Amino acid sequence: MRTAHSRNDQNSRRAQRRPASILAIASLLIAAFGCSDSDTNTAGVLEDIEESDLNHERVLSPNGRPYSEDREACSNREPLKQVLWGELHVHSSLSMDAYLWDVRNGPDETYRFAKGEKTYFPPLDDSGIPSRAAQLERPIDFAALTDHASFQGEVALCTRRGSAVYETRGCRIFRAEIGVTDSPYGEIGARMGALSLALDPRATNVGRSPELCGSDGAVCRNAMRDVWKEQQAAAERHYDRSAACRFTTFHAYEYTATPGLAKVHHNVIFRNAQVPDAPIPWIDEPDVYGLWKKLDDQCRNAGTACDVLTIPHNSNLSNGNMFAVTGKDLPMELQRKRALLRAEIETLGEITQIKGDSECRNDMYQVMGKPDEFCSYEEWRKPDVEDCAEGTGFGALLDRGCVSRTDYLRYTLLEGFREQRRIGVNPYKLGFIGATDAHNANPGDVEEYSYQGWSGSEDASVEQRLDPGKSPINASNSLAANPGGIAGIWAEENSRDSIFDAMQRKETFGTSGPRITARFFGGGDYPEDLCDSPDLVEQGYAGGVPMGGDLSAQPTTDAAPHFVVSAIRDIGTPDHPGGFLQRIQIVKGWLDDADRFHQEVFDIAGGANEATVDPNTCQPQGAGHDGLCAVWTDPEFDAANQAVYYVRVLENPSCRWNQRQCLSLQQDERPASCEDAEIPKTIQERLWTSPIWYEGRTANAATTANEKTPAGAEFIALRVDEHLGL
Repeated sequence: MRTAHSRNDQNSRRAQRRPASILAIASLLIAAFGCSDSDTNTAGVLEDIEESDLNHERVLSPNGRPYSEDREACSNREPLKQVLWGELHVHSSLSMDAYLWDVRNGPDETYRFAKGEKTYFPPLDDSGIPSRAAQLERPIDFAALTDHASFQGEVALCTRRGSAVYETRGCRIFRAEIGVTDSPYGEIGARMGALSLALDPRATNVGRSPELCGSDGAVCRNAMRDVWKEQQAAAERHYDRSAACRFTTFHAYEYTATPGLAKVHHNVIFRNAQVPDAPIPWIDEPDVYGLWKKLDDQCRNAGTACDVLTIPHNSNLSNGNMFAVTGKDLPMELQRKRALLRAEIETLGEITQIKGDSECRNDMYQVMGKPDEFCSYEEWRKPDVEDCAEGTGFGALLDRGCVSRTDYLRYTLLEGFREQRRIGVNPYKLGFIGATDAHNANPGDVEEYSYQGWSGSEDASVEQRLDPGKSPINASNSLAANPGGIAGIWAEENSRDSIFDAMQRKETFGTSGPRITARFFGGGDYPEDLCDSPDLVEQGYAGGVPMGGDLSAQPTTDAAPHFVVSAIRDIGTPDHPGGFLQRIQIVKGWLDDADRFHQEVFDIAGGANEATVDPNTCQPQGAGHDGLCAVWTDPEFDAANQAVYYVRVLENPSCRWNQRQCLSLQQDERPASCEDAEIPKTIQERLWTSPIWYEGRTANAATTANEKTPAGAEFIALRVDEHLGL
C-alpha cells in the first residue's frame, strides 16, 4: 500500500527543517551511547572521549556530550538535522599517481577549492605552474583529503630537492628524467613501477624500494610521517572552529590495497585531530583485518579521544575481494570477533564515483528477481565478464578477472545476512555515500556540464577526455569515467563531531552529483497522509528510525512496517537549473531458506514518464517533479524473515558529460567516440539512501542480542586481542 504526492520545493524543505522533540533526541542518545551490565570497565572510544571530557570544560555537542575537541558550539544547530554536502575521497599532489599526472596542488589548495576559491589544474606552463582555471559552482560543507598512504614518503623524497635520494635512478625515472620504453603498462606504469611493484597482476603484496627507503624501509616511513604532519596542519588551518561553522575538514588517508590489481581500497576517516602518529599503508600492513586491528589499538583504545571509521570504495573493481568472507577455518568465536571489529569500524560504503557505480548488476550468481533496468548506470565491467560465483579473482584494473555479486553493495548487504545466519554477526551493515576519487585536488567537482576530467594532464583537454584510450590500465580510461558523486549527510550542525556521529549511525546518502535530498523513515504506524503534514520529519523520528536504522520484529503482530520517503530535486544554479525528479523507488533485498539472494524494486512515487532529453541540444523535454513523497508498506512482507530496504530516486534523463563536450566541438572536429552507439549519451542522475534493516523473527537469538546491544559494550565483551588470527 502507498500514498504518494508530488510536492513543491518550498513546502518540502519546510517539512525537513522543523524543531526536534526532546524524546527524539533522547532516543538517539540511548541508541548511540547506551550501556549494558557487561560494560563495567569503560573502554574504547567512548572511554577516550569521556576521559578527555573530565580534563576539559567543553560545551556540549549535539549528541549531549561535550565536544571531543576544543571548539565553539555552532550557532546554526538543527535538532532534526540539516543536509550537509561533502567529499570523503579526493587526492592531491601528495598521491603518487596524481603527481605523475602533473597535479601540483597540495592540501591547502584542496581545501580552498572545496570552499569555492579558484585554483588551477594541469597542464603545466613553461614554469611548471598549473594553467587551467577551475572553481566550484557551489562550495561544499566538509571535505577529507584521502591521499594514498602507500608511497607518500617515496613521492616526497623523489620530488623535493635536497632529499638524500633525490638523484637516485628510481627518483629520476619517477620524475620522467630517465625514460623507460619496455614497460607493458606504458610510461605512467613504468614511472609508478620505479617506486613499487603494485602494477604486477601476480603480486598480492608489494615492498618498498631498498634504493630509496633503505633495507628496512625506515627512510620512507619517516618521510611518510612528515607528510602526514603536513596534511594534519592543513586540515587544522581550514577547519572552522568558530560558532559560524562554515567549513569542516577531516584528517584522513587512503589504504590503497591492490592485491593482484584488484581494488580493495578503504578510506580512513578520523573524528578529530587526535590521530595516530603515522598512517597505516597497505605496503606495510597487507591484511585489511590488520588495518582494523591497528586502528583499534592506535586510535580507538589509545586513550586520546581518537575515533575512526573506514569506507570501502570501488568494490565494482575488486574481483570479489572487497567483501570476501575470509578466515572461515578460524574458531567460531574468533570469526565473530573479526566480524564485529569490521562492523564497528566500517559503517559506510561508497556507492558511486568516477570509476563507476557499485550499486547493482543484472544476471549475477544466485540473485533471484526481475532484472533491474537501472543497474546499467556507469557500469565499468563488460557484460560478458565471467561471474566469480562463490570465488574471487584478480586483475580488474586491467579489465581482467571475474566479477562478483559482492562487488556491488546491494548484494553485499545480503551477504551480510548470510554471514549473520552463519556466525551470528552481520559484518556488512553499510550505509551509502557518493564521492569522486578525483586526483585534481578538486573535492565536490561533480557537475556534468563543467566536467574537466579527474586525472591532471592525462585528461586536460576535450579531445583527451573523448578518447577511449589504449592504456592497459582500465582505471585510466577517460571516456568511461564520470564526474563522480557526492556525500549527503543529515547532521545537526557542520562540526566534526556532528558529521562523524551521523556517519557512524549511517544517516547518510549518496548522489551521482546533483544535490537531490531525501528523507527515509521506517516505523510501525505512520499515517497515510503524513506527506501532507508540515511535521513529517518530526513524526518520522518520533515514530520510527531514519535511514541507517534497524527495525525489530514486533512480538504481538505480523503487520508490515510503514516507510515514508520524501525527496526534493536539486534546483541547480541560475545558469544551470537542476533536473526534475522522475520517481522514487524502494529496493528490497532478502534471503530465502537456501541462502539465495532476492531483490525487488518498487516504484512508490512518480514513475515512468514521457520525459526525454534532446541529444542534439541537451535540452530537457517533458514534465517532472520538484518533489515527491510517499507512505508505503511492503505488499510481500514476511514478519519471520530479515529484509533490507533502501531508497533510489531518479531524475528525468539528461545529457552525459561526453555528449555535452561532443556538442562543444564543430562537426568535423568530433572524434569517432561521439558517434559510437555503445557509449552512453544520456544518463539518469540519481540518489541512494542508506538502508533500513528489518530483523525477522527467525533471526538467530544471539544475533538479535548483538543488534540490541550498543556496539561499544558488545565489543568490550569480545575484545579483539593479539590472537586475532591475522
